[in-house]
Amino acid sequence: MNETQKAVVTVIGKDMVGILSSVSAAVADAGANVLEMTQSILDGYFCLIMILDITEADKTIEELREIIGGRVPDMVVHVMHENIFDAMHRI
Repeated sequence: MNETQKAVVTVIGKDMVGILSSVSAAVADAGANVLEMTQSILDGYFCLIMILDITEADKTIEELREIIGGRVPDMVVHVMHENIFDAMHRI
């Protein structure tokens, strides 16, 4: 049995209609699955964090970032493997 591979996605920028829909569609198109997500709007800025299961994804992390970024070109998009995210946040 394969261990679940996860990625962390952040999307930040000026709020507009359709951001969540566009990002979710991009994730689905890449063969990834949203495990958890939170979003908020702070002073007109849309902020989204997603945890994805990328075990069955047919795209690389970089390809996933490019796909999401192409769907929401005015947003700042980061995608990183959970191992890198965890390593960056260790004390």
